[in-house]
Amino acid sequence: MVAIIKTSASLRRPFHYNENKVEQGVAELLFTQNYPVEEASQSADIRLKYMLKLTELNSRTSVNTVHISLNFAPGEDFETKKLQDIAKEYMRGIGFENQPYLVYKHTDAGHPHLHIVTTNIGLDGKRIALHNIGKLKSEPTRKSIEKQFDLVPAESQKQGLFIAKPVSISRLDYGKSETKRAIGNVLQHVLKNYSYTSLPELNAVLKGYRIVADRGTEESRIFKNRGLVYRVLDGEGNKIGVPIKASSFHFRATLNAIESKFETNALERKKHIKSIRSAIDLTVLKMPKGSLDEVIKSMEKQGIVTVKRENQEGRLYGVTFVDHRTKCVFNGSALGKKYSANGLLDRIGNNQKNDTVTPKSYIKSPSQAQENLRDQRLILPVTDKETRSSNSSSRGMLDTVITPEETYSYLPLEWRKKKRKKRKQVK
Repeated sequence: MVAIIKTSASLRRPFHYNENKVEQGVAELLFTQNYPVEEASQSADIRLKYMLKLTELNSRTSVNTVHISLNFAPGEDFETKKLQDIAKEYMRGIGFENQPYLVYKHTDAGHPHLHIVTTNIGLDGKRIALHNIGKLKSEPTRKSIEKQFDLVPAESQKQGLFIAKPVSISRLDYGKSETKRAIGNVLQHVLKNYSYTSLPELNAVLKGYRIVADRGTEESRIFKNRGLVYRVLDGEGNKIGVPIKASSFHFRATLNAIESKFETNALERKKHIKSIRSAIDLTVLKMPKGSLDEVIKSMEKQGIVTVKRENQEGRLYGVTFVDHRTKCVFNGSALGKKYSANGLLDRIGNNQKNDTVTPKSYIKSPSQAQENLRDQRLILPVTDKETRSSNSSSRGMLDTVITPEETYSYLPLEWRKKKRKKRKQVK
């Protein structure tokens, strides 16, 4: 079992997240605990208002909400009674047994898991400390629950079953895998580790996993409301399947969350600009006769993927570089004019021209060279005395060039260092 604790200053957000899951039919309210009225299990309005009343008892505390997810190993399927006992035992272990809390069972992923929503403000208005709660309370409680209920320990689980596996994320095949779970694994890895400064740069990374972040057309409702959905791509890059809303993930994958990282990412990737420029320059120099596609393949071997941007007519108008070594994404024009689409094509074209720069008029056969040499001897006969004199004159010129001359460097009067006057000692 894996326990994930998240704290926030908004109680409504985790509450509505779980309630929306119930309305969609992918979750159910397992039970309510420590509510003063029995109607709480029937009314979502009562469930929310009672917790909001508790948070109002302590207005000085900004972080007043706790959202917990208990994740079990794939294949583990428990009865409702056992899940209730596990949730109660966990809340008792972390010191929240007397707090009102809601337990939801979710069925929208490949592994069974529970979500618990509660507040850390008690009936007396005092705040329950949350500092280091994961290490000091949650971990010991998790281990004891695993032994008590005979659960699969988190340490023995293969990485990637219900935790994102960033190293070897397999590409998606629509209809063959749990689409949302697979998209979530990729998004958690990419959004956390890569430095991008625009949505097209983010899509340059996601397209490598056959995913695209889509805002729709400018006239669509989702674009006007600043919404975002994630789509699966087929082998030809066409969007297939049902779009998945960014707000449906348990982590921050919305447009606002993505744009909030742009400034930080821009500063982070600055220190890697020189390395990617050098890699591109060396690749272009090593392949003077190569085409753009061959240069792109050569850079892929170094860990740099080039995503070409083409219009409907197939004309190349831009390139984006995804450096998997440094986890940075650069638009070609952001690196400089030489690294844009037109700049790269010009440089590759110039390299090919340099190989044939010698005109045919300058290429002479051996017979032509001998004739020219004979003509020069007929026109300019040279004697031994003249050669000696020319040699001596050339040596004299060389001596005059090499021998340094005495020069006078003039300094303005104002720049000259003035001597300090000695003070007279007063006896």
